[in-house]
Amino acid sequence: MRLVHHDNALLLRAIDLAQASIGLSEPNPRVGCVIHTASGHLAGEGWTQQAGGPHAEVMAMRQAAAAGRPVAGGTAWVSLEPCAHHGRTPPCADALITAGLARVVVALTDPYAEVSGRGIARLRAAGLTVDVAEPGAVSRAAHELNIGFFSRVLRHRPWVRMKIAASLDGRTALTNGSSQWITGEPARADGQLWRRRAGAILTGIGTVRDDDPRLDVRVAPVAYQPLRVVVDSGFKTPPSARLLQLPGRTLVVGTQPDTRRVAALQAAGAEVWVLPGHAGRVDLPSLIDRLAIEGINELHVEAGATLNAALLESDHVDELLVYLAPKILGPGRDMAALPALTQLSQASDWQFEDMEHIGGDIRLRLRRAGANVFSG
Repeated sequence: MRLVHHDNALLLRAIDLAQASIGLSEPNPRVGCVIHTASGHLAGEGWTQQAGGPHAEVMAMRQAAAAGRPVAGGTAWVSLEPCAHHGRTPPCADALITAGLARVVVALTDPYAEVSGRGIARLRAAGLTVDVAEPGAVSRAAHELNIGFFSRVLRHRPWVRMKIAASLDGRTALTNGSSQWITGEPARADGQLWRRRAGAILTGIGTVRDDDPRLDVRVAPVAYQPLRVVVDSGFKTPPSARLLQLPGRTLVVGTQPDTRRVAALQAAGAEVWVLPGHAGRVDLPSLIDRLAIEGINELHVEAGATLNAALLESDHVDELLVYLAPKILGPGRDMAALPALTQLSQASDWQFEDMEHIGGDIRLRLRRAGANVFSG
């Protein structure tokens, strides 16, 4: 059945509810659910909780039960196909069937092999009417919310988003390394909200040494801090670094395990991986693959010119988040230390997604041509 405006509005409401799963449900997708009674009144709403906790559909039914609102014969609008497999929790499709729902409207099918199409098939086999949104604004919004989950499931790698703060002439710091602050406080706060989306935040040893960053989320509540990852070939991260003093996990990835340095980092609470690559550098493709295995959906990069260039050259950056300040600095440090090109045709291609004023700065969001994992 073709969806009506009412259906699309409620799917958008479910997607909005799913925003509350950011920083909570990793590595599971962010899902929201709205349930109405058979008479068309709101019964309950919910969103997916922490991994191993109840999913959006169950949360919505619990709210309905607590309020004494019947869901039998009603309709559920869900931002992602209800699961059909036993993971840490029972299948949500079975819960909807048992509750006696008559209809389920889905914004987007789940790409995970154990769910993809099976949740819908199970609901239909039980006699429920199931409608799926056609490709368009609703399905795109549902996908954008879970772009990292789709990337990890379909491409077996996280969605890699690189954040850069720069002047109009592309400088991220002065020649002496001074960079605090090129952009204003609103832009820095906005950057923290993008950090909050990520399962991991990646930086390099140069940034740790120069800036001693925290790499945590402070402007919004999170159930857990993203994994902090330092690319540090020689394990030279100081055990006193601030990112090792904070709640959450910190991973230091190198190539040349110095027993004394590694022991000092581990004593300070760091996890250590050894991933040797070409020319004594960390094998970045292997690192990104392993982060996917660890359940990282979105990888947020806040690094210096050397690591930025390495990631860009290896085609591992899907999205650029560039904050431009209305300043011209002259000589200074570049966004990325890329090699010189001899022809314009050698330049990598990017597509503008959006542009927004953030305080006195501008935020540009771009995607590498062909990086999208969704065609709807």
